[in-house]
Amino acid sequence: MSTPAPESAQSIRRNRGFITQAMNTPMLTPEREHLLAKRWREEQDVAALHELVAAYMRLVIATASRFRQYALPMSDLVQEGNVGLMQAAARFEPEREVRFSTYASWWIRSAMQDYVLRNWSIVRTGTSAAQKALFFNLRWLRARIEKGSDAPLTDAVYARIAADLKVPLREVSAMAQRLGGRDHSLNQPVGEQGSDEWEDFLPDPGPSPEDSAMKRLDGESRGRWLRAALSELSERERMIVEARMLAEERSTLEELGTSLGITKERVRQIEHRAFEKLRAAVLRRSDQPAAA
Repeated sequence: MSTPAPESAQSIRRNRGFITQAMNTPMLTPEREHLLAKRWREEQDVAALHELVAAYMRLVIATASRFRQYALPMSDLVQEGNVGLMQAAARFEPEREVRFSTYASWWIRSAMQDYVLRNWSIVRTGTSAAQKALFFNLRWLRARIEKGSDAPLTDAVYARIAADLKVPLREVSAMAQRLGGRDHSLNQPVGEQGSDEWEDFLPDPGPSPEDSAMKRLDGESRGRWLRAALSELSERERMIVEARMLAEERSTLEELGTSLGITKERVRQIEHRAFEKLRAAVLRRSDQPAAA
């Protein structure tokens, strides 16, 4: 797992002040909460929204503390939770007679989970609802099934987790491997005293220098053969071949026929004959590369 940058002392003091203020904000009675939510929904009363959101900032902080195991900055988790809290306020329907805290909990937790999935690793961990559930519950389910054992997951445990979360068995295995690995920089040295870096051992998918040189030489040879073969054609044959095969915007048979004062069928016949001459000339030179 990638290591996040440590928070500065100023950031820590600011977070502490924010947490203290949030925890000292008075809780709302059900009646007051309903009134504020109704004023915001029906009248877009910003003051009502501020009071409603401020009262449940402690819920954001409490939820963020549950995600500390992922080693992400607390301030970022709280910020994402605030986004979820605002989304909950925008969608809350007070007439349903559900406490806002109950409704907002889902939005806050969902926002933080999305943030963890985006930042826990440079490799995207999961996108579907099933993969999210697997990511956040795999360790807990393993601890519950094996009673905290650190032994490798067995096939029976994999099957039990897959059944509990209703996901394919292969996804459980793949997620366990991801959670067991860590992100490493390719510029990290190999060994404590070595000068080599991990990127030095990555295979190059491109062609080797020898292949590139051979390809360049082959291209130059074919170019020479083609230019020599074109010189053996008549002026009209060469013009038709260049217009029909070598130009970026190729001419049609009809356009060439009009330009040369012949039918397009006659152009086709000349083109075919010229192509046969070219092929024979190129093959003749390719059999004798040293003399080409």
